[in-house]
Formats: sequence, structure tokens, C-alpha cells
Amino acid sequence: MSRPDLLASRHRAERRFQMYGRAAIVFALLALVLLLSTIIENGWNGFYHTELRLTLSVDENVVGHDPAQLRHTDMTPYIKHALLAKFPAVTERRELREMVGLVSSGASVKMRKVLIADPDKLHKPFTLWLPASDTIDRAMKSGVDEKTPELQRKISNRQLGWLALFKQQGDVRVVFNPYLLSSGDSREPELAGFMGSMVGSFFTLLACMFVAFPVGVMAAIYLEEFAPKGRLTEWIEININNLAAVPSIVFGLLGLAVYLDIVGIPRSASLAGGLTLALMILPTIIIATRASLRAIPDTIRDAARALGASPLQVVLHHTFPLAIPGITTGTILGLARAIGETAPLLMIGMVAFVADIPKNILDPATTMPVQIYLWATSPEASFVEKTSTGILILLVILISMNSLAIFIRRRFEHRW
Repeated sequence: MSRPDLLASRHRAERRFQMYGRAAIVFALLALVLLLSTIIENGWNGFYHTELRLTLSVDENVVGHDPAQLRHTDMTPYIKHALLAKFPAVTERRELREMVGLVSSGASVKMRKVLIADPDKLHKPFTLWLPASDTIDRAMKSGVDEKTPELQRKISNRQLGWLALFKQQGDVRVVFNPYLLSSGDSREPELAGFMGSMVGSFFTLLACMFVAFPVGVMAAIYLEEFAPKGRLTEWIEININNLAAVPSIVFGLLGLAVYLDIVGIPRSASLAGGLTLALMILPTIIIATRASLRAIPDTIRDAARALGASPLQVVLHHTFPLAIPGITTGTILGLARAIGETAPLLMIGMVAFVADIPKNILDPATTMPVQIYLWATSPEASFVEKTSTGILILLVILISMNSLAIFIRRRFEHRW
């Protein structure tokens, strides 16, 4: 092959390689767009829920005016009476069950809270928007194929007729879901909230940061600035690098053996989860801190020593302040990895059903990824929507944390 032909062949090979690279990028972007669009399509409706408006009347002689008595009063009979007033033709027991199934079990709780906040409503009939059941909520959001046989769908023909009457009278609406960001988990999809897991993640990350950050930074400073170079130091560095690649579930096993069995921390507490995740991100913080310290020119250290600074003063007054942007960036990225972990937390029992919002780091809690896992394994179809909604919230938090890390690095980093 002549020289010009060989050169042309090389150029063709280069163009093919560039084409393969562009195709790979396009494929990756299409996969990302498909993933995000699917999550958004399935999860966007989770931010909304359906409400039905009813005219309610409470017998004040039965309930009384004492707020303490109201807190223990079941409001379901009054809601049932309001539904019967709207649909007087309902008489059979099966029809009554289907009619009561129009509203959520949380309707009684909402009605009770309204009456406690405003006892004057006991004196006269009042209208109130109550949360609809999961069946009605899905019918409003996704519609119902009436050609499907009644036995093959959750909503009955009678319920479809009653829902049509609600629509005709303007007594049904789809509004922002107040339970999503104000309550914990629930067995009822329409009442399940994400706030309990968000608070649990906050407490878990708080415990994780207060352990991993000081320990990781001090270990990195010692290894980089003070530790004598030798086989022991080299062996420690190799093991730190290896720990960064250990599967996360191994740290869960370590947390189970140490924090739960030996230390005795309550099972499924945020403190146990935070300490377990601290072990996992500790190598990441050490490596990032050492890289930040190593990036500082030796002339800074030499100048400080020439002016009489001790080795500790060189670190505290010069190298450590200059390395803070890189250390902060590495810490935030480590915490972002920790907030998305599930496997270590499953091992220490944070997979339990937790309906209450935790008040401190010792209360039973779950985290956002674990809550998403629990919803994904639930048999109810509406939890698929909740799963995607939780993923959207978690993605927003992760993108925000990574964006903060990028901002800190670009805003405060020094170029030497």
C-alpha cells in the first residue's frame, strides 16, 4: 500500500472512531431522556390527589364541645350520612360499602382536625373537601376504560356513575397533595407521604457527616503532612483505596455487627444508619482531602517554615485553609453517595414500615431510597406512581447537592 493510500486509510479510521464516539454519546443521551421522561410521566401525578366535596352535619349533642372528646370521635358515620344524603337511592349493604369506598380512610381524620380547629361548625351544616379513595384518585388521573369488564377493574359501574354525578355538580377536584410533603408512610396509597423518609435521611446524613468529616479530614492531614513515608504508611494508603471500592452491603454487615450487636444502638435508628454510612464514605473523604492537600504547591509550606512556623501552624494556617474548597467538594459528593444508598440500611433494619415522622436520631426511621424500595415492592398499583414521585424528589436533592459541590469548587478553588 502506497503512502497516500495508507494516510487515507488512517483518516478513514479516525473518522469512524469519531463517528462511534458520537453514536455512543447520542445513545447515552437518548437512554437518559427515556429514563427521565418515564419517571416524570409516572411520578408527576403523585404530586396531586383527588378531593370530593360533601355537605356534612355533626350532632353536637353527641360529640360535645370538648376538644378532647372530638379527638376520639369517629367521623365516619357522619361522612356516610353525607353520602347517603347525596345518593338517597342507595339501600343495599353492598352498595353502601361501595359508596363509602368513594372517600379515603383519612377523610375522618381531616374532618376531625377541622372541627377541633373550628368548633363553631358543630352548630350548622358545612361543606368540606375530603380526600378521595385510591380507586377514585386513579380514575380521575388516568381515566377508566369502560369497555373493560367490571370484574377486571377496581372501580365498579356504580362508583363510575356516582363519580360522574360529582363531576356534574362540580364537587370533585384534583389539587396538590398535602400528605406527600407533610406526613409519613401509610398503607393507603392516597395518604402515603414522603416527609418521614426525608426527615430520616436528614438525621442519617447529620450523624454521618459529624463522624465521617472530622475523622476523614484528620486522617488525611496526618497521612499527607505528618506520617513518615514507609511500608506501614503505604500499606494504610493501599487499604484506604481498596475500601473505597468495597461493595456497600459489606459496610451494612459491619454496622449490623458493631453498632447494633455490640454498641446496642436501637434498630432502624437514624444514628445506626448514619454511622454505617460514615464508614462507607470515609475513604472517599480521605482520598479527596489528600488530593486537595497534594495540589497545594510546596512553596507555600517552604515559605511558612522559613518564617518560623511549626509543622502544625503550616497545616492550620496555610495548607488546610487553601484545601477547604476541595475538601468540601469531596465531602458533599460523599454525602450525595450516602443519601442514595439502600443496601447498607437494609442490613441494619431501616426497611421497617415507619408511619410517624422521626423526632430525633434515635427514633425508628427510614430514608428516601429505602422508602422508594418499600413503595416499589407494594402490591397496590398506585404505589408505582408514588415510587416515581419519590425518585423525582430524590433526584432533585441529589442534583442540588452535586450542583453545590460544583459551585464551591469553581468559586473558591485556587489555580496555581
